[in-house]
Amino acid sequence: MTVRPLIGVSTYLESGARWGVWELDAALLPAGYPRLVQRAGGLAAMLPPDAPEHAAAAVARLDGLVIAGGPDVDPARYGAERDPRTGPPATARDTWELALIRAALDAGTPLLGVCRGMQLLNVALGGTLVQHLDGHAEVVGVFGGHPVKPVPGTLYAGIVPEELMVPTYHHQAVERLGEGLVPSAYAEDGTVEAVELPPQRGWVLGVQWHPEMGEDLRVMRGLVTAGS
Repeated sequence: MTVRPLIGVSTYLESGARWGVWELDAALLPAGYPRLVQRAGGLAAMLPPDAPEHAAAAVARLDGLVIAGGPDVDPARYGAERDPRTGPPATARDTWELALIRAALDAGTPLLGVCRGMQLLNVALGGTLVQHLDGHAEVVGVFGGHPVKPVPGTLYAGIVPEELMVPTYHHQAVERLGEGLVPSAYAEDGTVEAVELPPQRGWVLGVQWHPEMGEDLRVMRGLVTAGS
């Protein structure tokens, strides 16, 4: 029997979530993430915020790691003052996910950052973010779409060699690249849409869009294959 790679996905931690008769704190993950992992040939495991000293032990049990989309990264994490349009901090999640990213990089575990996850990867490596992009995510709670173009010769271009229309929802973006990161896809307006580390650093990719909201499996399949 073929053993499916175990892919951990970070989650939200929200107060007052409702289901049935209950209103309780909950670790939440949009179903698109585990579904995409499963369709790409992996097993999905949720990784709710935990103490950062447990990150290495969690990553050691995984074949791959996804840092999911979510709220804005606290600007204090990259030494910036808060823009009024930046959302409230998610301190526990920032701390846990930064620890997961560093543990995955140290262990050579395949790593995919999605939207916020890409931004947090950049911050973990010393980069900074643009805190607001006019015209992005204009309709609250509705995903948009736009084309992204791969940079030839990159990991991403090897996975998706053609220009691709992608589902998107964000108002922040990479500004100064973190140490070692290279851009591997751009939007038409020049926004960095994917970043990665050189191959000698392992399989590490961040995408600004939300592959879990689309039908294209190639990015997630690349992570699952790398973890096989």
